[in-house]
Amino acid sequence: MSLDKILIVEDEPVVGNLLQAIFAKHKYGVTCASSLAEASACTSKDSFDLIMLDLRLPDGDGHKFLEQLMTLPERPLVVMVTGHGTIESAVKCMRAGAFDYVLKPFSAGQIEVILKKAEAFQQLVNVNRLLTDDPKDDDSVFVGRSPAMVRLRKLIDRVAPTDATVLVTGESGTGKEMVAREFYRRSPRHGQPFIKVNCAAISENLIESEFFGHERGAFTGATDRREGRFELAHQGTLMLDEVSEIPPGLQAKLLRVLQEREFERVGGNRTIKVNVRIIATSNRDLLSYVEKGDFRQDLYYRLNVFPVHVPPLRERGEDILMLAEHFLRRFARKHGIKVTGLSDSARAMILAYRWPGNVRELQNTIERAVIFSESGRPVLAAALGLPEDLKFPDTLELPMGESATSSSSTTVAVPELPPAASVPAETDSKSPLPIVRNENGVLSLAEIEKQAIQAALQQTGGNRTQAASALGISIRTLRNKLQEYRESGSPLDVLVDSDA
Repeated sequence: MSLDKILIVEDEPVVGNLLQAIFAKHKYGVTCASSLAEASACTSKDSFDLIMLDLRLPDGDGHKFLEQLMTLPERPLVVMVTGHGTIESAVKCMRAGAFDYVLKPFSAGQIEVILKKAEAFQQLVNVNRLLTDDPKDDDSVFVGRSPAMVRLRKLIDRVAPTDATVLVTGESGTGKEMVAREFYRRSPRHGQPFIKVNCAAISENLIESEFFGHERGAFTGATDRREGRFELAHQGTLMLDEVSEIPPGLQAKLLRVLQEREFERVGGNRTIKVNVRIIATSNRDLLSYVEKGDFRQDLYYRLNVFPVHVPPLRERGEDILMLAEHFLRRFARKHGIKVTGLSDSARAMILAYRWPGNVRELQNTIERAVIFSESGRPVLAAALGLPEDLKFPDTLELPMGESATSSSSTTVAVPELPPAASVPAETDSKSPLPIVRNENGVLSLAEIEKQAIQAALQQTGGNRTQAASALGISIRTLRNKLQEYRESGSPLDVLVDSDA
């Protein structure tokens, strides 16, 4: 049950008893107060999901108490109750944050309807909390320490606590929705609804109804009144995903809502006031849309109060490997596959790839690679499924480690380096190992690995222990590699001494 505790603030015993009887039927926990002083004492020591608040009480104005309730960390749903109702007072209460408004005398049926609405709303809030509070799903985009991400986190820190409208831009797959949710999580509206509407996924004929709701009979198929996304997001945050796809005919109506925070349902004539924060996202250049006449200039400036750009993955440098390892750990746990990390060839390939699909593509690639990998072994380059003609940048140095790949069909371009034989025997073990091009100027990752091992052994005079240390691998791994080469009929062209 979504509503566990209810507070009744009512000085008329008959009304209070009626409400208590209705709530008792649903087995809610009910507390009663007959004055604002009693109600204040109750809310100071306990939290409530729903408060039935009389507008006129012996010791004060219920409206002022409503304003106090809206400042609580866990704001309850407040239904105003009065026998002296006017349209003006109802509007005033709703603007202040009241969930609903009911006039005396009321029937049990009216209260039942309010309870159903309150339960549905509370369930929506709870679902949104589950969706937005899971760090496993929502913090991935923020992994990393590149300058671009440092700047992004600072922007969020500065703007999230405000009510400023935010426009989040970036390529597809960069994590714009995660950034939008982070603004929500850090805002005073956290705990209130977070409603998302994908402007690109809704039919042009239905998008107005999705935004603003509709009255019964407004169009064919409208058998019931329906609240739109703006109403559902009242007191919370509305995310307009891919806002560039809003049809031109609806842009003027959206502009009015953003300016006035009011609208009418489709087929209705009652003006509805809402209090929402807007966060819009777009993978398009909205300014170019404005210049072409496809997007209203005034709407663009209304949305672009605080622009935030999410950088593409290719501009995040070392963040790419950090993200890859982050996803590796997550999906290894998810699928129960105990991979030992990324092989060095896989790491090199991840760094060389441009990632046009950004973080989303990297995430999917790593999950697929984990599933294709053997438990207890590293993820190999071949498991990534990246293009076989992938070329490494000329400046890329390939580190060798414990998890080096034994085979791969992927070919990479390597920089010009001197032949291994020309390298002095005494070299710093931390310096990059020489790699020789073949006659085509291209080497497979397996060939690169083999040449690196051979070069290390030549540098150390065939000493396997020193060679393993220079390569950054264990002596056991080196022995296994040498055995593989012998069994394949292509042993190294170097005299191998002892492990000493």
